[in-house]
Amino acid sequence: MSRYFLLLLFMICFSASVKAQGQKCSISGVAYNSQGETLPGIMVLLQDSSLGAVTDMNGFFSINGLSAGTHSIYLSGLGYQRKDVPVKVAPQDKMEIIVILEESEEELGEVVVEGKTFEKEIEESGFAVNVIETKKASLQSLQTNDLLNRTAGIRVRQNGGLGSAVNYNLNGMSGNSVRIFIDGIPISTYGASFSLNSIPPALIERIEVYKGVIPAHLSDDALGGAINVILKQDMSNNLTASVSYGSFNTLQANFSSMYRNEKNGFTVRASGFHNYSDNNYEVWGKFVRNILPNGRYEYVRTRRFNDAYRSTGGQIQLGFTNVKWADQFLIGFNGSNDYNEIQHGNYMTIPYKGRFTTSQSNVLNLNYNKKDFMVKGLEVTFTGMHSDRHEVVNDTVRWNYNWFGEKSIGLNGTPILRSGGAQQGAPTINHIDRKVTTFRSGLNYDINDNHRVVFNHMYYTIDRREQDLMKTELERSFIGTRDLTKNISAVAYEMNAFNSRLKTNLFTKFYQQQIERMNPILLRQNGEQIRGEDTAKSKRNTTGYGLATSLNVLPKLMLIVSAEKAVRMPSENEIFGSPGDNIIENISLRPEISNNLNVGFRGGFLYNSDHKFDFYVSGFLRDTKDKIVQRINPRMNDAIQTDPFENLGLVKSKGFEAELKYEMGRNLNVFLNFSRFNTVFNQQYDPNGKEYTYYNQQLPNEPFFTVNNMVQYTLNDFIQTQSTVILNYNFGFVDRFYTSWMEIDEFRTPRQFIQDIGISYMFPNKKFVISADARNIFDRQAYDNFAVQKPGRAFYLKLNYTINNF
Repeated sequence: MSRYFLLLLFMICFSASVKAQGQKCSISGVAYNSQGETLPGIMVLLQDSSLGAVTDMNGFFSINGLSAGTHSIYLSGLGYQRKDVPVKVAPQDKMEIIVILEESEEELGEVVVEGKTFEKEIEESGFAVNVIETKKASLQSLQTNDLLNRTAGIRVRQNGGLGSAVNYNLNGMSGNSVRIFIDGIPISTYGASFSLNSIPPALIERIEVYKGVIPAHLSDDALGGAINVILKQDMSNNLTASVSYGSFNTLQANFSSMYRNEKNGFTVRASGFHNYSDNNYEVWGKFVRNILPNGRYEYVRTRRFNDAYRSTGGQIQLGFTNVKWADQFLIGFNGSNDYNEIQHGNYMTIPYKGRFTTSQSNVLNLNYNKKDFMVKGLEVTFTGMHSDRHEVVNDTVRWNYNWFGEKSIGLNGTPILRSGGAQQGAPTINHIDRKVTTFRSGLNYDINDNHRVVFNHMYYTIDRREQDLMKTELERSFIGTRDLTKNISAVAYEMNAFNSRLKTNLFTKFYQQQIERMNPILLRQNGEQIRGEDTAKSKRNTTGYGLATSLNVLPKLMLIVSAEKAVRMPSENEIFGSPGDNIIENISLRPEISNNLNVGFRGGFLYNSDHKFDFYVSGFLRDTKDKIVQRINPRMNDAIQTDPFENLGLVKSKGFEAELKYEMGRNLNVFLNFSRFNTVFNQQYDPNGKEYTYYNQQLPNEPFFTVNNMVQYTLNDFIQTQSTVILNYNFGFVDRFYTSWMEIDEFRTPRQFIQDIGISYMFPNKKFVISADARNIFDRQAYDNFAVQKPGRAFYLKLNYTINNF
């Protein structure tokens, strides 16, 4: 289907909807409270008429079919004063209004009405889960990874600034043990150019973070946790756009929009983003040094010079929503590309110049879901995706460079050549093509209001081909193929009992993975050399199971327990390697298996109408066999800093986390969370009976103690009536940790104390918001993977604009 046909289809449907309205009028708008927050669930009624509406999750409402003239509508909701609004509409008019409701100070006597948000329902489902809302954060100059990094038990591990390689640590489990999903689909389907580096919070509805135990509907081999990003699914016609600019020549822009024809359900959703940064921030300290001609170290303070990043992408979906035959039927296309310069290998000791990667991804997708399919209580969901991904690793510069971006000089006064001929080994222009297909289907059947059965299946296959243009034609004919197929099925039973005081989720999962690798080889036959094939195949089947339950032991206190025998198959990059991420192949990796346990409490205390206190505390245990980790190389100055993944053996992680929230009225919000764990190598003897050197020693390169604190204060009617000012302060602490098995100061990061501040101003029309943020205001050193330094002090300015009911 060509883009011209899609455009024509959209125009026809749009014009048809306009003609169908005839001479009738409509009134639409958005309901806010005095703090500038949209209000869902507010009743909007037309005086002396049966016409009316209820505001959606974004506070939006629409009343159609009005005659021309003067009308009176009124809005009311629990906890808010009724407000009457007179309106006058002309023939065929589409009037848009903004209504601000004042909080009601009247007491309701002994009547108490309580409701739970969707986010609250998830957090009380029995799983160790945090739900991150992005509404206010989307106004600031924040990345999605910044939000995750401020959540209890999560540490985002990033090799530098915007666009650098990222992995996630959840309660001591890290790397590919933590799976990332976009609307329940593994993010690996989309490719490197569409990632949490590039998706801004403004395009996200919420983020669900599951720790240790994963529900059945996320069918994947997530061993240590899962991060499920739910993109915005607005049903109101809207357009939102934002742009921010700041330090290191960082530009971020995005938009999202939706159109839905209320008569026939035809729906169009579109969104896009663009990110760019030079990432030329200052680095200094014991890990930043030049090697002088005589071999001595010269410690310097300088800027990164080969670390620029650019990503651009967008998606469009067309179909029907909320129609008789489907709640959602959408066909879509997602396209993205990026350019990423690579400043160094795993460690910062040897800078690169001229090494970079590019990648493109084109994804076709189909989404269908329907509740009460054929029979009442049966819900059917299906998502199918096929992506073509193309990546190029380019590394042809042969000189050695220092941290000033200058060629290194030897004792004889001439520039020094790289030992392998390029920045990271041999020269390469390596083209890597991947074809990825993913299908996810689900059946959910509600036996009654308290019992549900869930079945979910995911099929994932990847076909990978490589072609290095720096190799000779003969060598290129000897490049092998890599194929991986994975099937995961999950069955779950969910129960509510004792008026929902007890919730239980019992599940089992079936894992199957097949790997095929082919390497061409030279064979001698009848005295002649011929091309042959060395093929290796493996197929693994494993079963896991688990339980999640929650119990209200007191009205405001809930016990949450979850346990799982979790399984993770090695991923494509771990098995077949990833040149752009300095990972080499290891075809013999075994599945990683872990017994995970979480025990915690979630509760709150409501002192009075102006003070609210919530808390969450949890202890956890991860007992892991054949843990998959990237090999740690103690030789930081090696010219080639590439390492494979390997099975480490027995590893045990135990710890605890806590989160505290305090709200004073609708003005002050205070959040505090901390996480501490100890992950130790728990295998004393190797298969030959020899004791391991690092037995009972904490795993290196893992920040084991973190603290985050956020304070937010809201001012109303500041400068202008109906305007809102939001002040933000954030503090982050990371305790020092070793980056190698050798526990010496040379391999130890310092303690980190990072503070950010920000201010947002929402204009009275509630459409335009301007925000300013200062990150790492005291310019303290911040470190992450293998002591790679992250950006220091930075400033950003962001503009947000929203149109509803366009």
